[in-house]
Amino acid sequence: MPETPGTLKTPYPKEQMHRIAYTKLSEQQISDKLSKVGGPSSASPLADVFAGKSVKIVTDKGPTLAYTFRKNNSLSVGENGGSTVDAGYGALTLSNVAFFSHMIPGTQRGYAVAIDQNTSLATVFELWFSGYEDKREVQREIYYGYVDQPGQEPPKNRHVATNRLEGKGFYWKQDTGAETLEFYPSAAYSNFVELSRFGGELGFCGPSDYIKINEDLYVYTRTECEFSGTFTAYAMDLNRIEQIGVRLGFDANDALEYYVFRGKGEWLGQLAQFEKFGDESGMPVPAAAEGQTPAKGARRVYRPLKTMAKMTPAQVDAVCAKHTSAFAPRAISPGANAPTASMAGNLGPSTNWLAGKSFTLRYDHAPAMEYRFDDAENLQWRKEGRDWTKARYQAFESSPGVILFGHLLEGEPNHDGHCIVADFHQGLMTCFNGYLNTPYFANEAGVKIHFGVIDMEELIPPKYRRHEFTYDMIGRAVSQNYAPGLTSMHLYTTPHSLSWIIFTNSDAGGLEWSGPAAYVKIRDGLYFMYWLEEACNGTLGTILVNLHTMRDVGIGYNCGENGLNMNALGAHERLAGQFDIRRFYQVKSAGGIV
Repeated sequence: MPETPGTLKTPYPKEQMHRIAYTKLSEQQISDKLSKVGGPSSASPLADVFAGKSVKIVTDKGPTLAYTFRKNNSLSVGENGGSTVDAGYGALTLSNVAFFSHMIPGTQRGYAVAIDQNTSLATVFELWFSGYEDKREVQREIYYGYVDQPGQEPPKNRHVATNRLEGKGFYWKQDTGAETLEFYPSAAYSNFVELSRFGGELGFCGPSDYIKINEDLYVYTRTECEFSGTFTAYAMDLNRIEQIGVRLGFDANDALEYYVFRGKGEWLGQLAQFEKFGDESGMPVPAAAEGQTPAKGARRVYRPLKTMAKMTPAQVDAVCAKHTSAFAPRAISPGANAPTASMAGNLGPSTNWLAGKSFTLRYDHAPAMEYRFDDAENLQWRKEGRDWTKARYQAFESSPGVILFGHLLEGEPNHDGHCIVADFHQGLMTCFNGYLNTPYFANEAGVKIHFGVIDMEELIPPKYRRHEFTYDMIGRAVSQNYAPGLTSMHLYTTPHSLSWIIFTNSDAGGLEWSGPAAYVKIRDGLYFMYWLEEACNGTLGTILVNLHTMRDVGIGYNCGENGLNMNALGAHERLAGQFDIRRFYQVKSAGGIV
């Protein structure tokens, strides 16, 4: 069918970022691609702030860089008093910050530099490829220093790593046309949603640096580790909400992206910080173990796919036959792949509300499920017309008449597990049907969502009304304390994804990752949601969040080398704030997204 003239198209990719099989580029391939680029491109006019000048940058624990800037796009540079080389560069200015970047010809190294022209303080990022086993991943080392002023004493102050950006969120639009939502819920990681490049379906995470120039100006970096390996850095003015920066890396088609950019944005909100007042320290996750010296460029990176067991359907069948566990008593180990017992530290008591009851759950688009509950931990289930099967379950009453329960479905070819919220006041139910043998890794959980009603004596369910998907939680951040010393935070970034941030001992946001998700409204203030830890550890996590009591209860479903496990989890919660982002996910009548 021909397209209507002027129709907008949302650029949904064939594969989302975590599913793209990025090429493992060799050193030679990378060198060949870099040799064809003189300097960064720019959609905006380059600044001539350095043209015709010589600048010497001295860093505390790194190189001394002697620059001669011939024009606004060509320079020569000498490192540590060595011979000079000619290179192309690009510079932009914002407020009193000058930002420029260049590569060192004939190498895989380069620099990005931010200079405060008022104080002569400088932050230098040394950048290089082929420093990790995935050679396309850009590495960085940060040096703090100053611009040498002949005849003057070196300044004593320095730019510093900081948590002062933690909790902020922005919409950015670059001069290239790229639009993103970017969130800083951690002082070590960040979350980004690619609105223009990937259609805004999912949010992703990358290790990040946050550097304070002054109370108004900061430098931020992000490396897309585990994905393309692309490095992005920019200086931002928090009052003007403007940015200047650089992007360096290879895209999904292995084309080199190297450009400086200018952007404008919008402040989206501020989340709470949980560190002690007065603690403004950055880099809360040490790059090396205590007492050890970190290697050049070292940083703590969450690489879950690297350690995930990747199993075939035959292997899944074998481990499920060997070990399958549902709601194992706390004294019994559920298997190394199951959520740890500490995630149930604040679970609260289960309920015997279902004991002795019988009913049928009638799904709109799946076979009905009949139930007999023998007691508080054992049930029988069957799909209509089939034999009864026994299963172990647990149930929790999150709100009067609203029961969360779950069980495994023995005998199902994909080793299904059901996590169900049943509202016996309304006669409505929602089931998150977990299953295995998914396309990428057989032990990675998938999920089907079933809406329906409860068919039960003396209960008349609605004919048309159902639980429904909701945007109510989008943009919210909610912290969860599962047990003393185990606290995390969920950030609900898009209607189809969330991220989880693990807190450090100082209650700073630490490592962060994300996965596909969905949100269902059960009642006002009561939400049933799931997330899939895809390309991570394969877990399906489900929680029922009660914003009135600030408690959540949930069920995890996971398969690994030690078998199939279903376990309960629960936490005390705190609201941590909300970003104003729902409007970015509204569909336009002409196509595309806002």
